[in-house]
Amino acid sequence: MATFAITTEPQGHPGYMYPSSPHTQHHCTAATRVTRLTARFYAQTLRHTPPLATMRRFHLAAAALLILLPNAAAATGGKASPVAAKAPAAPPAPPNITAAMVKGGCKAFAALVAATPDALSTFQSAAGGGVTAFCPTDGAVRSFMPRYKNLTADGKASLLLFHAVPVYYTLRGLKSNNGVMNTLATDGAARNYNFTVQNQGDQVTIRTEASDEAARVESTLYDKDPIAVYALDTVLEPVELFDPVEAPAPAPTPAPAADAPKASSSKRVRHRHVADAPGPAGDDASPADQRKNSNKNAAPGAPRLRWLAAVALAIALA
Repeated sequence: MATFAITTEPQGHPGYMYPSSPHTQHHCTAATRVTRLTARFYAQTLRHTPPLATMRRFHLAAAALLILLPNAAAATGGKASPVAAKAPAAPPAPPNITAAMVKGGCKAFAALVAATPDALSTFQSAAGGGVTAFCPTDGAVRSFMPRYKNLTADGKASLLLFHAVPVYYTLRGLKSNNGVMNTLATDGAARNYNFTVQNQGDQVTIRTEASDEAARVESTLYDKDPIAVYALDTVLEPVELFDPVEAPAPAPTPAPAADAPKASSSKRVRHRHVADAPGPAGDDASPADQRKNSNKNAAPGAPRLRWLAAVALAIALA
């Protein structure tokens, strides 16, 4: 039966059991000096070598990874799952424009917009890009309600959209941008549903062709980019829904004063002709006339009487 002796060999670890035989004992005796030198070297090396239990755990973990990695690759289709990208934060929703109207005191007009789906959706969609709304006061809406009820559904929506422009304007911006403006009710092809912004002193006014008086901006209800809401003292009336105001007739031009009539030249000629003294009677006059003329010529002062008679006759004819 073979026996075992504890020796230190370069190939093994301390305490490794080798079989003992005459052949091996002979070689061990011959290599004792070499074995001792080699053992010192391995002793120093084993100080930095992990223990056997640690090495076994490491080998088991490596084997487990070799088994699990192919399975994981097969489950993902052979592709490594990418790291999920972080989604960008959604932009904040625009404020509710009808809520801004209610907060500012235009509850009646805001209720009409909320009750009209087409107008409400247009207001909200325009709010993202910028909108300026002109909200009539509650008193102005109440006085206008009888006329509002007579409009069709499309007419009501157009009237409500007529009170906003698709641009954000501050109050200072309105004062510096006078002129014709398109509204949310404007059809780009027809160029209709427009109004005119004007300044009257420090007051901003809005004029339409269907109203003889301009609407006035009373106050600012809400002003935060991209939405501005201003209060109006009356409801805006588009000429597309209401009759236009007749222009006042121009004042008549006064006729020029007539010149005083002038005396005609014929009268002057006739006056000169009548004023001439009659000549002496001709030879062809009748004997009675000749005697009469002779008697006049013979009478003293006869020429003077004839001139006086001629002057009196001329005055009478004039």
